[in-house]
Amino acid sequence: MNLHSLLQKREAEKNPVRVVLIGAGKFGSMYLSQARRTPGIRIRAICDLAPDRARASLQRTGWSDADIAATLITQDTAAQIAHPDTEVVIDATGNPAVGIRNVLACCEHRKHIVMVNVEADALAGPLLAKRAHEAGIVYSLAYGDQPALICELVDWARAAGFKVVAAGKGTKYLPAYHASTPKTVWGHYGFSEEMVAKGDFNAQMFNSFLDGTKSAIEMAAVANATGLTPAREGLAFPPCGVDDLPRILRPRSAGGSLEHEGQVEVISSLERDGRPVFRDLRWGVYVTFSAEHEYVRRCFNEYGIVTDPSGEYAAMYKPSHLIGLELGISVASAALRKEATGAATGWRGDAVATAKRALKAGESLDGEGGYTVWGKLMSAGDSKAKGALPIGLAHHVKLKRDLPEGATVSWDDVDYDASSEAVKVRREMEKTFG
Repeated sequence: MNLHSLLQKREAEKNPVRVVLIGAGKFGSMYLSQARRTPGIRIRAICDLAPDRARASLQRTGWSDADIAATLITQDTAAQIAHPDTEVVIDATGNPAVGIRNVLACCEHRKHIVMVNVEADALAGPLLAKRAHEAGIVYSLAYGDQPALICELVDWARAAGFKVVAAGKGTKYLPAYHASTPKTVWGHYGFSEEMVAKGDFNAQMFNSFLDGTKSAIEMAAVANATGLTPAREGLAFPPCGVDDLPRILRPRSAGGSLEHEGQVEVISSLERDGRPVFRDLRWGVYVTFSAEHEYVRRCFNEYGIVTDPSGEYAAMYKPSHLIGLELGISVASAALRKEATGAATGWRGDAVATAKRALKAGESLDGEGGYTVWGKLMSAGDSKAKGALPIGLAHHVKLKRDLPEGATVSWDDVDYDASSEAVKVRREMEKTFG
């Protein structure tokens, strides 16, 4: 609980943590709003393919004209990572291939890296974290995003001596959403054409949250960071409110919904008939854990902890997350404590491309949130055995054969560029951790 005092010390010493932000979209903008008033932090450069958008983000988030004029805004990411004054790099691009390139550059130049880019982490996080460790830098998931917050709850439970039964997040889910496309997504969200026209909405990005892809990506990252594992059938998205967490997020053998103890799972804020779940956790994260002794069960009861009917299983949760507004925790932790707020320790979960509809040979896949495939959570072992194509590489690749709806897309099903950096890193990760 001393990050603020450490930041104040760096401010007093006139030696602030110098940060390079790559990507000034929504997440990056939210961080910029807080960075300008955080002691001991300086944004030394913003890298964005659209410099005017970056300047608009600074204006929108309260930066003065003088501070904007004094901030370097550039498209030259490589030069800013290599700059001797750079201490921490934030990748907020969302592009897995770009994220891999940026992590490798940070390893080369020994700069800590905070990965808002969970897409890159799900694609090759175990190898990227290994490379970072060997380079002596911190590779970290981004606090404020749900995976890092889940990792924090898991760490809390284990450090307090509890066995973790399950951990995950909430989302809005119905089975039909797996077929959602950028054309149908706004109807599922209840957005009118007028709302969409007036807003700054990316249909494919929003659709990735709805069709299950983002949940698979994030739970793969959590599994790889915590040692928890997916169920064999992937995410089940059981409807569940916060008061029912201990009852539903316990093993089936004890009357719950889990295939096994130590599982990652996402819960739905909607009942299967579309009704809202009472006291849902749509924006939050949770962990369930077990007592393992009558004394602990009695303590749960004495202190008003909500449990399952047996009193054995309990839960803690955080009802919401503040996205980029909380990102400074990761930046300060990496720079001042040399600690990650979550990082892969092995390959346990994968997000694999799955056909949204019957696909024909010659069709080009359009990746996360698109019209052709969605990302399904799978154990790393099953992914390797099936030769599954990760969702992070299911962009702009053509099918070599017809596939039925629901089929797992394999490496053998597509023409891919084996010489690309992202493919080579992913293949090395499979070989190293498979």
